[in-house]
Amino acid sequence: MSQQLSSDRVWNELKQQIFAVLGVVTARGEARTIGIVYIVHDHKIYLSTEKDAWKTRHVQSNPHVSITVPIAKRIPLLPWIKIPAATITFSGTATVFEAKDMAGDILQALFHGLASDPEKLATMSVLEIEPRGDFVTYGIGIPLMQMRYPEKARGRAPVTSAN
Repeated sequence: MSQQLSSDRVWNELKQQIFAVLGVVTARGEARTIGIVYIVHDHKIYLSTEKDAWKTRHVQSNPHVSITVPIAKRIPLLPWIKIPAATITFSGTATVFEAKDMAGDILQALFHGLASDPEKLATMSVLEIEPRGDFVTYGIGIPLMQMRYPEKARGRAPVTSAN
C-alpha cells in the first residue's frame, strides 16, 4: 500500500531539486530520454533549450512527456553505503515558447545574466511542462531506513495547479 502525500509536499521537493530526466516520443514513435536542468514556477516546470534542438522538435511533434526527478539519498558519515535515489515521476503536457516571449522572472531564473541578451534569447526556446494526474513517488516523506520497504516507500499525490 502506498502512502498518501500532499501535493504541496511534492511541489516543495521539486522546487529543491534542479535535475530531472525528461521522457519524450520522437516523430517516429520512438521513446527517448534527456537529462535536463529545470525550475519550478506557478506549479509548472520550465527548462531552456535551443530552438533547433531535437528535444524541442520532439515536443513540438508530440507534447505528451514524462519527468522523473531523482533525489540522492545518503547516510551521514557513511557515504560508501549505497542507497537508491528517491524519485518523483509524473506525466504532463509540454508547450514550446520562444524565450523572448516569457516573463522576466522565468527568463532570469533560467538564463541568469543572459536573460538580457537579445541575441542569445533569439536562439532559445523555453519548454513549459504542466503536470497531469498524480505524482508517483518513492522515498519521499519517509525515514531513510524505511526506503528498503517498497510498500512504505511508495507514495502518490494528486497534481494541483497554482491558485
